[in-house]
Amino acid sequence: MNLHLNCCTADQLSAAERQRTLELADAHRRADPAFDHWAAGYGVIRHDPLTQLRVRQMVHELVALGRTPDAGTAWQRLAAADRVTSAGMWLVAHMTYSQRVRTDGAALEADDFKATPEGHTGGSLNMVPAYAGYLLMDALDGVTRAWMMGQGHCVAAIDALNVLVGNMTARHAERYDRSDAGLSRFVGDFYAYTLNPDGTPASPLGSHVNAHTAGGVMEGGYLGFAELQYVHAPLKDERLVAFLSDGAFEEQRGSDWAPRWWRAEDSGLVSPIIILNGRRIEQRSQIAQQGGERWLDRHLRLNGFDPIALDGRDPASIAWGIHVMESRLQAGAAVPDADVRLPYGIAETVKGFGFPGAGTNASHNLPLPGNPSKEAEARALFNQGAAALFVAASELEEAVAALNSHDLQQRVRERDHALADRQVEPPRVPAIADRGAGGESSPMTALDEQFVAIAEANPGLRVRVGNPDELRSNKLDRTLDAMKHRVHEPEPGVAESTTGAVITALNEEAVVCAALGNKGGLNLVVTYEAFAPKMLGAVRQELIFARHQAQAGRPPGWLGVPLVLTSHTWENAKNEQSHQDPTMAEALLGEMADISRVVFPPDANGAAAALAHAYAQRGTVTTLVVPKRPVPHELTPTQAQALATQGALCLAGNPATAAILLVATGAYQLQEVRHAQVRLVERGVSAAIVYLGEPGRFRTPRDPDEARYVHSDSEVHALFPAERPRIFVTHTRPEPFLGALRRLDTGPATTAALGFVNRGGTLDVPGLLFANRSTWAHVVDAAAGVLGQSRGGLLSEAELAAVDGRGDPATILRPASGSTP
Repeated sequence: MNLHLNCCTADQLSAAERQRTLELADAHRRADPAFDHWAAGYGVIRHDPLTQLRVRQMVHELVALGRTPDAGTAWQRLAAADRVTSAGMWLVAHMTYSQRVRTDGAALEADDFKATPEGHTGGSLNMVPAYAGYLLMDALDGVTRAWMMGQGHCVAAIDALNVLVGNMTARHAERYDRSDAGLSRFVGDFYAYTLNPDGTPASPLGSHVNAHTAGGVMEGGYLGFAELQYVHAPLKDERLVAFLSDGAFEEQRGSDWAPRWWRAEDSGLVSPIIILNGRRIEQRSQIAQQGGERWLDRHLRLNGFDPIALDGRDPASIAWGIHVMESRLQAGAAVPDADVRLPYGIAETVKGFGFPGAGTNASHNLPLPGNPSKEAEARALFNQGAAALFVAASELEEAVAALNSHDLQQRVRERDHALADRQVEPPRVPAIADRGAGGESSPMTALDEQFVAIAEANPGLRVRVGNPDELRSNKLDRTLDAMKHRVHEPEPGVAESTTGAVITALNEEAVVCAALGNKGGLNLVVTYEAFAPKMLGAVRQELIFARHQAQAGRPPGWLGVPLVLTSHTWENAKNEQSHQDPTMAEALLGEMADISRVVFPPDANGAAAALAHAYAQRGTVTTLVVPKRPVPHELTPTQAQALATQGALCLAGNPATAAILLVATGAYQLQEVRHAQVRLVERGVSAAIVYLGEPGRFRTPRDPDEARYVHSDSEVHALFPAERPRIFVTHTRPEPFLGALRRLDTGPATTAALGFVNRGGTLDVPGLLFANRSTWAHVVDAAAGVLGQSRGGLLSEAELAAVDGRGDPATILRPASGSTP
């Protein structure tokens, strides 16, 4: 009988196959005491006959390949993983409920429990066998893989196992060990809510993966983004295990497209494993409602995956799954032009497996029916559940020693895996042609030229271009011709390739995550500005985690990611108001300026310099709001570089002596300000023009890290003397802009701001400027107000009528440069 060991669960075998599997497993156990010792399981950990045969086959392979010294060592490590798993689940339960740990296994009393228990207990219990299986596979074949976890709220599993095996960051290692005192401090720090004097959390443990979680690379607080990043994360010759959530399966549907992007030529080995526990917070998951593992298997096959059924309660099954998934990818990669289907592990389990309350909605957070600190029945249930998971200290020491084979195998600890500390050398940045004085051109075309030049000058950097739809429409012709859309079957005569670097999908979350996942390479994300808010959750989560890493003393070393917002609010005047939305720039202007840089290049040279400057940063996202239509050349290359590094530049007049400051943020806003200055000077009012290209450099800092990035008071005063009235004309809405720049706001009597005021429709650029009171005439009118001068002295009656909404708009409209789409 041919047993198909690699494609099914024990439940999917026929009755005859199940009987034969059982017989074979029994025979192996009788013949091999070491195998029998592991196969007997430990505590709540059981190895079904199918898993026993699968793992035995894997061990023989590893020994034959020389990746495991001998079968006896393998069985010792497999048995050790059972004990570490059981101890990890035991510790997770304590993290939720107790403030004291007794390593002698004695029952806890009422005073040993937290008054207010908290923890995502069920999911964390499920993650323990999964993460232990990952540690086990590393020990079995001597390879330290990377890992990421989408369900960051299950961090208790990761932190608990890391403490038990001694795989900790410095912040954890200085506070925790496996003693009663060390583990009691550990569980007490979980959801402690204590503060340092500066307002930061005193505990290095978080509710989700944080910068102190050994090996953590993303928070996983916003479900669905690990599913979109994992396939882009490992470089060729690296390996990654991605733990995914069945709840998140319903969140970001772009994860179904992962098989579109994996290529042996430039992708590392990936082992995605979904923890299929069947429950969300309050009800069954949609997968469970539609048929569970069998339904998911069919769905995955239809979407190009090669699913593999695993026992999510058994670390050995997880380890076997990693081994088989990697083996399949390696075998497919060895065959030229093979259509490799991406493996996908389905680790079926019960939510909260191994502890009272498993399989119920309550298991998500607090599985016990009451509070053990107050209720004897709940206390008895806790002690009963903990006793079933307890591992004696001496036995645990032996198990940890068996898994900690790093020195013997000359490999790094899991906290130091390849993705955990990306350090990318600064790229070479070739100079591109100066657009020269006079004339006009598309800033996006200059950005396109600069990007291709950088990519070609750095062939060792893997490129990912995140593109929701229209690279050519957005003037990135050279990028598309050089990089090409990544597809399975290229269409003749189209810029497509099986190994293209352009990740194109009408799913903003999926394409931005292609770049955010590619932390070992060179990235670019381009989208219509109005559609960019769909990327906000992914970008914000990335920014927060990177900043926390820096504050923890481990600053990220990946190259800054440029997020280009084009076909932007003002250029999309020709479409309906849904296409006119500066929300993304406003939202990211609210994030910390040292890691979220929002930049508005005014012209072609400015766009090229801003892109190059974005790649000079580490662990940042630079949002570039760039016109795609031709606009006048405003900056020399020297000025463009100065603007990129300083954030603002005086383009006309002297801020120290001018009667008024006209401050523009945005290319079209600068054109209106230029025209307004001409009128003011004609009427005897001296006006300086300041271009504010990176507003965040001039904000009031909110903490010491931001203070080191923003300009000093003296630098601010040089461009924005406090005694000078000022008009801001901004690409964004004026209210959030002024709110971020209170440092430059001298009050309503002497400061005014114009910008997008939520008016639009199908218009042209001048029409949209008029609708939002941002034409040159509106600037002049605002200047009269802050100068205390008569409006009639600066504008004619016809112009005033247009400004006031009672005259012909054409009176003050002037054709915008590059107004033809």
